[in-house]
Amino acid sequence: MKRIVFHFDVISPYSWLALDQLPRTLMGLSYELELRPVLLAALLRHHGQLGPAEIPGKREWTYRQVAWLARQQGSELQLPAAHPFNPLPLLRLALACSEDGRVNRYVAEAVLRHVWVGGADPADPQRLAELRAQLQPRRDPESEAVKADLRSNTEAALLRGAFGVPTFELDGRMFWGLDSLGMLRACLEGDPWFDGPEWQAAGRRPGLQRPR
Repeated sequence: MKRIVFHFDVISPYSWLALDQLPRTLMGLSYELELRPVLLAALLRHHGQLGPAEIPGKREWTYRQVAWLARQQGSELQLPAAHPFNPLPLLRLALACSEDGRVNRYVAEAVLRHVWVGGADPADPQRLAELRAQLQPRRDPESEAVKADLRSNTEAALLRGAFGVPTFELDGRMFWGLDSLGMLRACLEGDPWFDGPEWQAAGRRPGLQRPR
């Protein structure tokens, strides 16, 4: 059975929309889903980028677009009271529910829903305490072991070529974003295009070299 690794951060509305849409997009196919929380800020910092919510104009567009996309795909979504916010408590809480850097769908959905459904403040201490009581983590979310798991997941995603979230990994190929789900399905179905020249050629195309 093919394995899809889903790299996500709770700060990304596209991560929530992708998790909700994935079963519908891949309906009828057999696959194993591995869910791994990563820190988007570290991916962006590595590549010298700002997050969408840090760029005026792009911030507003992102919020409008995700509201539209949620409506189109039938997903529940209300923008949180504060965004961006510090996602570390939620990422660590999710990882504290496991022992190996992976989380199950129930946990992933719970932490993403905490942010993207209801319109409340994701960082509200009382809400975080209630979520922790619901999830009953096996480990202390603030333990060094849990923090190490998040660093390890993020570093592994970088090594594989991730630059944003959500990123889906299948057979060594990386698919970025909610709008890549159709490509992911085609690859999972064995579309020969993915073994043809166009996939490899895209990575060899020269680009502009800016003076330093």
